[in-house]
Amino acid sequence: MRSKTLLNILGAVLGSMGITMLVPIIISFFYGEADLWGFIYSAFICILVGFPMWYFTKTHKSLTNKDGFAIVTFSWIMTAFAGALPFYLSGFIPDFTNAFFESMSGVTTTGASILGNVDVMPHLPNGIESLPHGLLYWRSFIQWIGGMGIVVFTIAILPLLGVGGVQLFKAEVPGPVADKITPRVRETAKYLWMVYTGFTLAEVIALMIAGMPIFDAICHALTTMPTGGFSTKNTSIGYYDNSAIHYIIIFFMFLAGVNFSLHFKAIAGNIRGYLKDVEFLFYFGAIIIVTGLIFISVSNQNGFLSQTNFRDSLFQTVSILTTTGFGSADYELWPYFVQIVLLILMFVGGMGGSTGGGMKVIRCMLLGKYATHETRRMLHARAIIPVRIGKHHIQEDVVQNTLGFFLFFVSAFVITSILLTMMGIDLESAIGASASAMGNIGPGLGEFGPTDNYALLPDAGKWILTFCMLLGRLEIFTVMVLFSRTFWKQ
Repeated sequence: MRSKTLLNILGAVLGSMGITMLVPIIISFFYGEADLWGFIYSAFICILVGFPMWYFTKTHKSLTNKDGFAIVTFSWIMTAFAGALPFYLSGFIPDFTNAFFESMSGVTTTGASILGNVDVMPHLPNGIESLPHGLLYWRSFIQWIGGMGIVVFTIAILPLLGVGGVQLFKAEVPGPVADKITPRVRETAKYLWMVYTGFTLAEVIALMIAGMPIFDAICHALTTMPTGGFSTKNTSIGYYDNSAIHYIIIFFMFLAGVNFSLHFKAIAGNIRGYLKDVEFLFYFGAIIIVTGLIFISVSNQNGFLSQTNFRDSLFQTVSILTTTGFGSADYELWPYFVQIVLLILMFVGGMGGSTGGGMKVIRCMLLGKYATHETRRMLHARAIIPVRIGKHHIQEDVVQNTLGFFLFFVSAFVITSILLTMMGIDLESAIGASASAMGNIGPGLGEFGPTDNYALLPDAGKWILTFCMLLGRLEIFTVMVLFSRTFWKQ
């Protein structure tokens, strides 16, 4: 691994984060709020350190796979560090562990927050709503950046740095089935960002038409498309007693959970591409079936059918499956059956190539196919039965990679749950928090449900969950490869 190349990219990332702080600086100045100097100090630090680091480590060498994995992982850590500075230096989150947790949760689009507990932060009596506008915007913006991937964004400007970006794209999108829109990674990144930005602007306009204030509309659009889930309100989307707002957010959460290459093809004229994609049909079908099950269960509990029950059932299904984590209702008040179903959805996640977290629909389909394949082989030992998804024959190495991913994912979930229980966290809360962090969802169960926060979690637990958020967002292997002895050998 070339340390000079790594420092060059990290310097560019840090400096760029400093530049993006100019927008919240303007917002803070406009509202005359107390976070202004926190942003000024943070921007000064990022620019003063980042750009000299970038300038004095310029290199024209091509990147290797080792460089790609290291740059992706450390870029996320660097972005989370830069994102934490305004929270910490403004004094609104005076503990750096909490500030870094909030920032990593944003950058990885997890949406788990430490804001809201008055016992921990008495200076914020109204929780999230006590934050000034600049920090509220910043929480949303770092999720928007993290949604498509800060490294994919960097690919678009890598020619300015004098290096190529193929290795970075491989590390950032390590799904089982690669599907690049164009053969050139730079063009791919550009078109992905065009679609991503277009959907974000469309949602801002739709929410404003539906009656949401412009600032809230911008912030919620910035956290819907990355499937992030940070809200400007303590009660999330449940604050807005407006069906139009709920259905608009449901629609854009659904879009965010779809493979973005399908969106690009549809915009280019191939709308039928959705219906020809097996993963999309499974994703859409799962939403319909799970929504129906939850609606029936909740209606049976309440004793009546209503539009509100259906809306909340659909909202929470899409929110959890896409790992957005917005809340329209407290699902912990629903039947235990519903809570179990939502816990399972936390592991599934959105489609491959989407901004959603979790294991991804395509991997779950492949695991199911493989289980069926092995069962048939038990009956027909000599038969050659290929694993297929749709018309695609899945190579054996892809199957093995998926099985390895599943093993790592479940192992990390189990170990994290055990560690949290050792800290005095009850089993339900530990399981919910672990699943939420690994799947980049935000709300969990028990003490960390949709109406709670992570403020009372011990600091050691916050650092463990922070690492799990990074693992989940970069799909495990990108991070775990750095712990391999082979990686550091020349």
